[in-house]
Amino acid sequence: MAATSHFPDRSIPARRISIQRWRRRSRVIRGLRILLPGLIVLIVAGLAGSIAHSTLTAQPSVATSSDDPIKLINPRFVGRDDRGRAFALTAASATRDPQDYQKVFLDKPALILDAEGPDPLRITGGAGVYHEGTRKLEVSGGVRLSGARAAFETATSLFDTKTGELAGPGPVHGSGSLGEIDAKSYAVDSKQGRMIFRGGVHTRMESK
Repeated sequence: MAATSHFPDRSIPARRISIQRWRRRSRVIRGLRILLPGLIVLIVAGLAGSIAHSTLTAQPSVATSSDDPIKLINPRFVGRDDRGRAFALTAASATRDPQDYQKVFLDKPALILDAEGPDPLRITGGAGVYHEGTRKLEVSGGVRLSGARAAFETATSLFDTKTGELAGPGPVHGSGSLGEIDAKSYAVDSKQGRMIFRGGVHTRMESK
């Protein structure tokens, strides 16, 4: 008579465990197949919304008008008058008038006359206007003229870059080694290089 084994078949629980693990992996895979596309859709939607918001809220760029005035910072102009004397003009800034391109506005101009001569004259002021058509420079606002021998203060000054002539239609006060002088107007003799005072001239001489 054949003997029958009473030991349990241990392969059955192992198969069950393997089936359970496979089922869990299948559920995870199915979940990832649903979750990942959803995440991608959310990311794309978020990017699209961000781009749309930036586009709607962005400030429009302001186009630069061709009529805006031309401005130079710390310009320097050099030249010579009809007699070959050099002059140099500097300023904090120079702005061309958009309504009249022959006119240039200067901020804090400084003019040196006869720059290569033995006694150059320096003219400074708070503001100035250069007229390219006439080649004349107007300086105003606390104008000061200073040289090696004297210094003068006046309201306005007009310099002709072509002829080298300098004049001031307003009151002038000056002082130098010989004393002080007051007058209603002045001019510079371009040929002899001397200043001429006119109108109510008063001088105070200082004895040495």
